[in-house]
This record gives sequence, structure tokens and C-alpha cells, in this order.
Amino acid sequence: MSITPIITFKAGFCDVDSSRRPFKVKPSEQSGYIYLYSEDDLLHFCWRERSAPIDEPELDLVMVPTDGHFVPYDPKTQPSSAVKPDGRVFILKFLSSSQRYLFYLQSKPQGRTGNPNWFSPRDLKIGEIVDKLLQGEEVDVARELASINNSDNDDRRGNDNDETMEDVESHGGASDPQGGSGGAGAGATGGDIRDEGEGAREGGADGGRAAASGTSDAAMAVRNFLDSLKGGNQGGNQGEGKLYPLLSDLLTPPVTVPMARQATAEQVDNLLSFLPPSILVLSQQADEGDTATEPTAAAIQAAKEAMSLGQKKALLEKVLRSPQFHQSLASLTMAIRDGGLPSIADALSVPVENGGYLKGSQMPLGGGEAVEAFVEGVKKSVQKK
Repeated sequence: MSITPIITFKAGFCDVDSSRRPFKVKPSEQSGYIYLYSEDDLLHFCWRERSAPIDEPELDLVMVPTDGHFVPYDPKTQPSSAVKPDGRVFILKFLSSSQRYLFYLQSKPQGRTGNPNWFSPRDLKIGEIVDKLLQGEEVDVARELASINNSDNDDRRGNDNDETMEDVESHGGASDPQGGSGGAGAGATGGDIRDEGEGAREGGADGGRAAASGTSDAAMAVRNFLDSLKGGNQGGNQGEGKLYPLLSDLLTPPVTVPMARQATAEQVDNLLSFLPPSILVLSQQADEGDTATEPTAAAIQAAKEAMSLGQKKALLEKVLRSPQFHQSLASLTMAIRDGGLPSIADALSVPVENGGYLKGSQMPLGGGEAVEAFVEGVKKSVQKK
């Protein structure tokens, strides 16, 4: 697969320790790159180790336009009790999900005092470019970076291993040198990401290593389904006050993967029937010819017959671990919260109380109450069967 990045810059991946409160962030020692590229009109947000090939990212997220934001973590806006990170941390957040990804810049800090927390104009511009790309805007990266005025910075360019051109060149990829890592180091203290907005969630984090080929089709299928329901999604905010988990928080890999592994052959085939047909065909024909066209019924059936039970379960597990699956669940949750419960429940044949409407009215349930009603409807449907 040929990848031409739009922008590439040095950044490390942060691990979130949710075993204690407040949550802590610990930077990984791995030297890496964040890079974005477009494929089939879909934007990919990726992170890989510097020694890894450009087409083998450890994290590959297919971004829905306007859903994601890439913002700096500013300790000045946090409560005084929040721990201040020893580095320039950016947060990748989603409107449709409570999930968070945290990264720290690995270029040398450019402040005159050497403050590792200080975002230079160039640091902020890189974050701004990424955020604009996530909104679906067209950005001239070279021109944007050329407009930066770093007059307030030390003259440290000779020691900065993250030259401006490296961030702009889209063909550096796997041939880029290892280079050194600056900014937050392995011993950096983490910030409390609870104070940043919402508590960290790990739903779908396991899927960062899952291959993106095929799983983007699943995300698009859910997105198209949600778009088809927009006409009837009015009102429904009466239940906003009720707290209830997102579907992506309920259906995490530790919950779904064991179910797929223990499923019978009949159950596996039933689950596969809900996947976009192209995923089944791609899993068997990834290296064979052009798979861009819509697969025929014969090709779909042939792909199913060619797969062993173990291969089918492995495919299901890959989909269940993928970030796209969990982003789609979050999108479905938001559609239910925003008044789409009656239409969604009817389309999925899920029996919900009062048809998804408030008692004695034609106003759809909204917020946490709508999500709870949907989950309870699924439970009753399974119990009845």
C-alpha cells in the first residue's frame, strides 16, 4: 500500500493509568511519528514507531470529519490540584465518544528558559493544522508552517532534531532517521486527564494495532445507517440529565472478544452476516487483484466457504478490537441520545418501552434514558429468544 502523508511530526504515545484516581498519564519511551494521510476520501490519523514502516502503524484511526479534535493540554486552564505534565501534551478527543488518545511532542522545547511545558508558536501551529484536517478542511501545510514567527524562541535550531521541513515533507516515511527525542521523557509526570474534560476510557484502545483495511467499511456502514435516520431525529433531549454509559463503554474488547471466541459455528456465521460483504472478501483476497468493486454474491459465498472456523473468529476479533468499531458504537449512541431511538429501534427490531417515546406524548426519549431504554430492549429481546 502506497501512503503519502499530509503531515508528519515527532511525537510519543502516552499510556493512561486508570487504576487510581485521579487518572495519571505516563509517556511511553518509544520514539515515534504522528502522521495523517487520505485514502478513498477518508482521513487516517496514525502513530508508528520511527523504526516501523510507514504502512505498518501501531495506531490507525479512520476519522469522521468534524468528529475529532486535536488540542493542546494547557495546565493553566486546569484546577490548581491537577498535576502538571513535564512535556507538551496533545489530546485527540471525539465528539461522539468519551475515548481519549494522548501524545507528547518529541522535538526539542524551544522556549528561552527551556520550560518543557511551553508550547512554541510552531508547536501550536502543528496542532492547529492537524485539527483543521480533522474538521475536513483543506490545508496548505508548507504555507502554514512557513508563516510561523518563532521570534520568542531560543536560537536552538542547530540542536532541534525535528526540523520544520521534516514536518512538511510527506514522503519521509519509513526512511526518516531515528533522531533523538526531546520534550517529555520517560520520567515525566502525568496530568490528570479527568480535569481535561471527561474521564479516560479504554474502549477500543486494544484496536490500535488492528489492520484498518476492511474495518473502515464497517464504520462507513454504520455512518450511512445513521445518516439515513437523520430525518426523524428531532428533539429528545429531555433525558440529558440521566447518566448512562456509551455503547462503546459497554461493548469493550474484554467483553466482546471472549464471546466471539466461544461462539458456535452457527453463531459465528450469523455475526459475519452483519459485516459489510467487502470485509469478508478482502480477508480472503487481500493480495489478489482489484478489490475496489462491489463483491458479487458468488464472491461473498466463496469467501465464507474458504474460511475455516478459526479464520472467521479471527476476523470477528479483529473487527471487535478495531477503533472504527468503537467509534461507530459511539456514533450510534449519540444518534440514540439525540432523539433517534424510535427509528433505530424499529430498524433493528429492538422492542423498547413506549416505542422509544416519552409516556403520553410523541416526543422521543433522549440522553441517558434513551440509551438505557435501548439496552434494556436488547436484553428483553435476547431473553425472549
